[in-house]
Amino acid sequence: MEEEELIFQAKRNDQKAFQVLFDLNWEYLYNYQLKRIGNSQIAEEISIQTFTKAFDRLDSFDSKFTFKTWLITISKNLHVDQLRREKSQKKILSDPIDDSNTLQIIDSMPSPEEGMISDQNLDKLLITIKSLKKEYRKILQLRFFEDYSYKKISLELKQPLNTIKVKILRAKRLLAEKLGKNE
Repeated sequence: MEEEELIFQAKRNDQKAFQVLFDLNWEYLYNYQLKRIGNSQIAEEISIQTFTKAFDRLDSFDSKFTFKTWLITISKNLHVDQLRREKSQKKILSDPIDDSNTLQIIDSMPSPEEGMISDQNLDKLLITIKSLKKEYRKILQLRFFEDYSYKKISLELKQPLNTIKVKILRAKRLLAEKLGKNE
């Protein structure tokens, strides 16, 4: 199947087409980021985020360009955004704080109100997770409630490791969106 047909099918939420596009482009994108950044962990993270963003916004893909070029553009933008966030966090951390008038109270035990709020938030989280597709529920359960590694989830679900990483990122994004709408 040609790239154009794969993109057409992926726009119709065909998971196999998503997988083929991912498999065809993963190594290229990851190697590009690795050469650019020089850190395999960050390159992998940005590559995963790139595919997630690309698949979420596949309708905006312009067929005048190649899919790889579009992925590279997305990944560059994600990396620039990450660098900006890091720079602003460093600035915040490096700003001097006058704490001469600040009193710190450290209490290791939450108040009854904090405990109740925490329980309510957990209930809300669990209800929201249950509203996700079965596949995303399962993957989140394995990752966050059973503390499985990515590799162990890959073996458990008999899916490639990179697919698992993308699915976890997508599930987390969907969960965050749904939690944001419920507030």
